[in-house]
Amino acid sequence: MRDDVIPDVPAPRRRSFLRGAGALGAGAALAACSGGPQSTNDTGHGGGGKERTLTAVIGYGNDGSWDPTQTASAFAMAANNHIYEGLLDTDPITRVPYPALATGVPKDPGATRWRFTLRPGATFHDGRPVTADDVVFVFDRILDPDTQTLAKGFFAGWLDGVKKIDARTVELVLRFPFPDGLARLTLAKVMPKHVFSRPGAWDEAVRGLAVGSGPYRQTAHHPKSNTTFEAFAAYNGPRKPAFKRMNWLTIVDAASRVAKISGTDAGAQIADNVPYANIPRLEQGGLKVAGGAGMNNLFLMFNTRHKPFDDVRVRQALHYAVDSEKMVRVALKGHGKPATSFLDEGNPGYRPAGTVYGHDPAKAKALLKAAGVQNLKVEILAVNVSWIVDCLPTVKASWDAIGVETTLAPQETTAVFTKMDQKRDYQVVAAASNPNQFGLDADLIMHYNYGPENLWMRYTRWADDPVARRLFKDMERATREPDPAKKKTMVQDYIDVIAEQAVLYPVVHNELMTAWDPRRLTGIRAQPYPGVNLLRARWT
Repeated sequence: MRDDVIPDVPAPRRRSFLRGAGALGAGAALAACSGGPQSTNDTGHGGGGKERTLTAVIGYGNDGSWDPTQTASAFAMAANNHIYEGLLDTDPITRVPYPALATGVPKDPGATRWRFTLRPGATFHDGRPVTADDVVFVFDRILDPDTQTLAKGFFAGWLDGVKKIDARTVELVLRFPFPDGLARLTLAKVMPKHVFSRPGAWDEAVRGLAVGSGPYRQTAHHPKSNTTFEAFAAYNGPRKPAFKRMNWLTIVDAASRVAKISGTDAGAQIADNVPYANIPRLEQGGLKVAGGAGMNNLFLMFNTRHKPFDDVRVRQALHYAVDSEKMVRVALKGHGKPATSFLDEGNPGYRPAGTVYGHDPAKAKALLKAAGVQNLKVEILAVNVSWIVDCLPTVKASWDAIGVETTLAPQETTAVFTKMDQKRDYQVVAAASNPNQFGLDADLIMHYNYGPENLWMRYTRWADDPVARRLFKDMERATREPDPAKKKTMVQDYIDVIAEQAVLYPVVHNELMTAWDPRRLTGIRAQPYPGVNLLRARWT
């Protein structure tokens, strides 16, 4: 089975994100990659001992968008965390913000003006200094009402603008106090204005152009094969590069991914997206395998313009019918939990939702009968992410058992969401999502999935529903609530509405597994979202 290019989350203008050839950007001269087949062993250099190349296996494609303001690609987001810096960045596990390009964290998170001074001597990978103009350039793009970016949804509601004070100082002006915004600053990667203001440069960024100020510079980018990096010698920030060179392989086939990390001839030291069935074998071979539990989930998304899925009782019935306990036991090998809220149980904003979809076939049948639905036939349009494909038979068996004739249609993620972008008709989509890529705060997670301008809501055709319009107003009121306890309750209350409506809702939350060789690497922490973070890793 293969995992897909962008297996977890869609983003605005998805079609432009999936265009073909890449470009490399690590200096004043920006050369296009050579054509033809590429070798996944192309590291650019040899070396042994501490000079050897770290090889990582990423279970997702590297040919999605690399534009930090737009991308939701698991591979690109992980790579960009090594290439770029925000004013603040966050710990990959705790998500606590720390100074990156800025010299400090604002002392008053509740203020409506945050002033930042840039790190002295910070330079981009082409040798040019990082200036306040570069910071303003990126935020102006994110907040531009005429430019559709994914990052806009994380900032526009609370950030009014960013002003240059002097060459090394900027001030963020907030619409209202919003302490959660500090952690979100990592999503605004500072990019060089002199590179990305050129005509066509944003399209180059989509295809792989990456020039940042972070500890690693991109040295080659081969879509569908590998991306290479080397330590940036002029980096003077808080996360010093430990590896002279890195080679990240994209191997979406699960068996090939496991083979690359295991055995006496293992060609890599670390891999993410490890299949549950292979954990014992890898551990027996001396590898460390650890999981990160978070928002990773299988969700069902209904087309509310396709009858009978406009009826909330039908959507609820199909959720009640799914034997999610069996799904966790059989498909996930125990590495997950049935969803009891949109948020996972480890999220600080979690409480059980007002509607929890335990396995209840009798209730499912009663709801279908009440809705006047008989002889329902459903095609599930599904992404072919390996663990999703493993879960699909349980969904089919569950729905068949209540008299809903079910057909499975797994396809590449690109194919599924191209149909969504083209507004093609569908009934139900089953796919994977993990908004923890962007952060932990519940307001961010819920706005990523729900909102009047939200891409997901366009897919569901639900945004104009009266319930949806009330929901979106409640969400905005919660965003503006200054009292943390009240805000938490408000978010939990509107999640109850989302659970009841079941328009786009998780079935299970599962762990993501990372495997590495502890005889070679130390400082690894398994993260609960796709990709790897090697900023604190070292050779043993």
